[in-house]
Amino acid sequence: MSTIHEECGVFGIFAPETTDVAHAVYYGLYALQHRGQESCGIVVNDDGLFHSYRDLGLVNDVFTAERLNALGQGNIAVGHVRYGTTGVTDRANAQPIVVNHTKGRMAIAHNGNIVNSYELRTELELQGSIFQTTSDTEVIAYNIIKERISSPSIEEAVNRAMNKIKGAYSLVIMSPSKLIAVRDENGFRPLCYGQCDDGSYVVASETCALDAVGAKYIRDLEPGEILIFDKKGIRQILDHVGKAPRSMCVFEYIYFARPDSIMDGCSVHQARLRAGSFLALEHPVNADVVVGVPDSGLDAAVGYSRQSGIPYGIGFIKNKYIGRTFISPGQKSREDKVRIKLNPIAETVKGKRVILIDDSIVRGTTSARIVKLIREAGATEVHMRVSAPPFLNPCYYGTDIDSRDNLIACHHTVEEIAKIIGVDSLGYLSVDSVKKIACGGRTDGFCTACFSGDYPTEIPTETHKNRFEQKISDRLKEEENNQ
Repeated sequence: MSTIHEECGVFGIFAPETTDVAHAVYYGLYALQHRGQESCGIVVNDDGLFHSYRDLGLVNDVFTAERLNALGQGNIAVGHVRYGTTGVTDRANAQPIVVNHTKGRMAIAHNGNIVNSYELRTELELQGSIFQTTSDTEVIAYNIIKERISSPSIEEAVNRAMNKIKGAYSLVIMSPSKLIAVRDENGFRPLCYGQCDDGSYVVASETCALDAVGAKYIRDLEPGEILIFDKKGIRQILDHVGKAPRSMCVFEYIYFARPDSIMDGCSVHQARLRAGSFLALEHPVNADVVVGVPDSGLDAAVGYSRQSGIPYGIGFIKNKYIGRTFISPGQKSREDKVRIKLNPIAETVKGKRVILIDDSIVRGTTSARIVKLIREAGATEVHMRVSAPPFLNPCYYGTDIDSRDNLIACHHTVEEIAKIIGVDSLGYLSVDSVKKIACGGRTDGFCTACFSGDYPTEIPTETHKNRFEQKISDRLKEEENNQ
């Protein structure tokens, strides 16, 4: 059970005729809720008129039937669920962002993190731009608008803006007449599209959202690809394809994505089974039962059980009416929620040597609490196996690890961590094996920087999540001192 924050989920739809696209986006966002639970939003395009609503909270809480109906009908719509990796949790930072500019309107939703956002924002501010949020998504929007002034079309403006924007970005963009899908040159974050029986095209972070609206999965966008959906059909811009090494975040397969999703042609469920199988080969141990920590540790536990021949058992019942542990604002609250959220099944573990499979260990406090629950339920031994390598480095591409300070593996050996969390033994999946979990053993095309330190882009100069808030604070102090 990781305490890693997830990034975001995006969704867009282009329908051939005016229809109830708001409800389609609602269902899509509901399927993507696991990718972000801070805020959400929907923008509906009714013949060039944008109707939007966004707020803090879960999709089901923010979008009541009344609010959905108030968005009206249209033929294009975009939506977003957020956990912010840049900017504080604030309604102003909820997405999609809607911008009015000299050539029309634009709505944009973003999954990822821009590594040069601080420099780009400073440049724009010196040119007179006034920002309404502290999200790097607004930096993307301003760069597109800046290019739009001299571009023949919105898609060409996006194409030109990509020359300046560096980092992770899967985007859905809506103009008065077009839906545009964009994936960054490295392909850090997933983005796919499909088609419904009525001819509507759907773009989403994961295929599970396509399933939720009855769309048939067509394919993933290639890294660097721009797709344009309008009344003329589908068009591509491929100027940025092949310009950078493919660097899909491998942690999407380990933890972020839903197991029923397909990413870059690879089943997330199968990837997790393989991770568990590799774990069994790398870290065998004599035990009586294999137990997975819900939810993302379950598939890996099955894989470990199959490879090792040790029986798989359901060791926890999960309370489905409580959010993921990382949503809690403080560590004490996180720890209290573990007991509320998970309850061990004593009949599975009592008097047995247990292999406990989890997706990651970040600080170690949540893992220690889970191990304590298993021991209190009667386990005689607890051997933890982790379906990811140790976190040793910050992530700059959309996962909320901006410092080594809170990463337990940066300060302790594996043996020390085992003692801290209270297990009899501890084993992590190797970096070499984690690269093999997707697509039948393909080892290229994945970003493992948080494990290996091998970054596919330049490291940003400003990395703190709230860097724009700090920038504003510093400016106010400077102005006060100059008075």
